[in-house]
Amino acid sequence: MQILLVEDNMDLAELVIEYLEAESIECDIAYNGSMALNLLEENSYQVIVSDVMMPKMDGFSFLDKLRCSGNHTPCMLLTARSKLEDKLTGFEKGADDYLVKPFELAELTARIKILAHRAHPPANKINIADLELDLTAQQAYRAGQQLILSAAEWRLLEILVKRSPSVVAKVDIENHVWGGEAPSQDALKMLIYRLRKVVEPQKLSPLITTVRGRGVMIAAPEEQA
Repeated sequence: MQILLVEDNMDLAELVIEYLEAESIECDIAYNGSMALNLLEENSYQVIVSDVMMPKMDGFSFLDKLRCSGNHTPCMLLTARSKLEDKLTGFEKGADDYLVKPFELAELTARIKILAHRAHPPANKINIADLELDLTAQQAYRAGQQLILSAAEWRLLEILVKRSPSVVAKVDIENHVWGGEAPSQDALKMLIYRLRKVVEPQKLSPLITTVRGRGVMIAAPEEQA
């Protein structure tokens, strides 16, 4: 998970970042609202955590400009101002959560994870062109027809679809399918061949591409280079 922390207190920012990184949450840091807006022009984040009282541009002004620009990334405000009117102001500006200082880092982490989950719930179904994967049922369909896949073919298709349209490295595929090295030198090559036979029957456009020296990808025809 990648979040943006907007906090002018460097000591607190370092403490928060260190704790969150131990929880597998990566942080970019901005020390005021103006710096945060610049970062948001170049990057996307799952959650924004912003202080309210900051120089140059405070948290309320930052959040107001953020929402007016059409950015709806979940945002939590951090502040020592605990009055109800301050909280209501934050919510009116578009805040999704409000945490009063001082706070426990464990609670901050839990709230960040909840915001990220609400905004990006786990996808049970993924579609690429006319290919559909139902991750819960572990079933795949192409042009409405169910595909009959072995366990290894399913795992290969699953990692390709989840990473689409990126190229998946051979080592990542082998780790996902076999938990390490393939059982033989040509095992992956044969598995890709079998998967193509199932996923790409005659009259249907090819979706799976082997990129020499890089790995394998699956993508809609218009997304393929």
